[in-house]
Amino acid sequence: MGCSVTQIPFGNDNQRSKSRVRAFAAMLSVGFVLLTGCGYHQVGAATHIPATVRVLDVPIFTSKVQAFNTETVFTSAVVRELNTRTRYQVISGGTKTVADATLRGTILAETIAPLTYDATSGQTSSYLVSVTTKVELVAHDGTVLYSNDAFAWRQQYQSTQDLSGFVQEDSVAVRRMAHDFAGALVSDMLESFK
Repeated sequence: MGCSVTQIPFGNDNQRSKSRVRAFAAMLSVGFVLLTGCGYHQVGAATHIPATVRVLDVPIFTSKVQAFNTETVFTSAVVRELNTRTRYQVISGGTKTVADATLRGTILAETIAPLTYDATSGQTSSYLVSVTTKVELVAHDGTVLYSNDAFAWRQQYQSTQDLSGFVQEDSVAVRRMAHDFAGALVSDMLESFK
């Protein structure tokens, strides 16, 4: 018993070529939108995290930048996210409980750059805050369970004519960024928790 294949014509070669170009352009557009979102991160290197990890120590992130309070805001956001989305007991360095693993973070860079300008006044109308961190989850025995050496995140905020409001808007942007960063970090880590 034999099989026969019937070709169905889809138009001439020129129409098929245009269709392929449109499909390729659509895929590129989707990729571009995903990469240029408000925040982004690089997926970290993760190995299987043992089921014996039940208690996580999350000490305050260290900072290599001159920014005020960013490390505290980022640490708090990560602790809140871990408490909300995982079953792990989260402690901070001062307790007597021995942790199964320690999540350490370091703020490597924080920049604030003008993003847009007001056409009438010539003053900056919005800024872009960028923070890059190094994050590592290390088991009690020293085994690295998760690592990302350049976890980057960005947040835009609007400027104000009132210069006293500048610091407040900056810190609000950092808090929003910390919340988004913590969600992305925990999601990235949870991939290895399965």
